[in-house]
Amino acid sequence: MNLTLDIGNTAVKWATFEGRELVDCGVGMPDEWLAKADHTLACASGNLPEDVAVERLTADTPLPIKLDYKTPETLGADRVADACGAVSLHPGEPCLVIDAGTCITVDFVDAKGVYHGGAIMPGLKMNLQALHTFTAKLPLIDLERVEKAPVLGRSTEESILAGTLGATLLALAGYVTLYKEKAPGLRVLLTGGDAEKLMASGANGWEHVPHLTLIGLNEILIENEK
Repeated sequence: MNLTLDIGNTAVKWATFEGRELVDCGVGMPDEWLAKADHTLACASGNLPEDVAVERLTADTPLPIKLDYKTPETLGADRVADACGAVSLHPGEPCLVIDAGTCITVDFVDAKGVYHGGAIMPGLKMNLQALHTFTAKLPLIDLERVEKAPVLGRSTEESILAGTLGATLLALAGYVTLYKEKAPGLRVLLTGGDAEKLMASGANGWEHVPHLTLIGLNEILIENEK
C-alpha cells in the first residue's frame, strides 16, 4: 500500500492507494497509516512536523514526466505532483492544471508528458487579506461563507468579491484560452481547496479532480517501484 501526503500551508491532506486505486483519504496527519504503509511520499510546501519521518519529493526524485524548467530546484513539489497526476489521468494529451490553494498555480504539460512551467498568482484568501490589510476601511471577508462571486457588486462586500473571485476567474479563463490556442485538445484540470468556489463562480468545462496532487505523488511512487 502507498501513502501520499500533501502538506500545505493550511492543512495536511493524505490518501492511500493499492496500485492506482485510491482506497482512503482524509485531512490531518494519518498516524495509523504512517505505520502501515509500504511506501510513503510527501510534498511539503508547508512545515512538516519534526517527529514525522517520511520521504519527500525533491528535485532529485525520478519522475514519470520530463521537466523543461529553468530552475527545477526551486519548482514547487505540489506543482510537479499535479503535473504527474494530470499525465496519469490523460496520457498522450496536453493538460493545463489549475491548483487553487493558498496561491493559485497554472501549469502546462504537453502531449509528450513534458512539463513546461506556468504561472503563480495570489490565492483568493490572500487577495481578500491584502485588500483588508492595505486599506483603511475595506472589511476582511470570510471566504468560507461565500458561495460564489457576483458579476456586479452592489455593495462593498459584493464589489470585493467581484474583484477577487470574479477577476481571478477571468484571469484563469484567459490562461485557458491562450493555452488552447497553443495546444488544441487541451485538458483543463482544476484542484485545490478553493476549486469549488471557482466552479460555483463560473469555471465551467474544467475537470474537477480534488485529489490530483495525491494521485500524482502515487504515480511517482509507482515510477520508483519499477
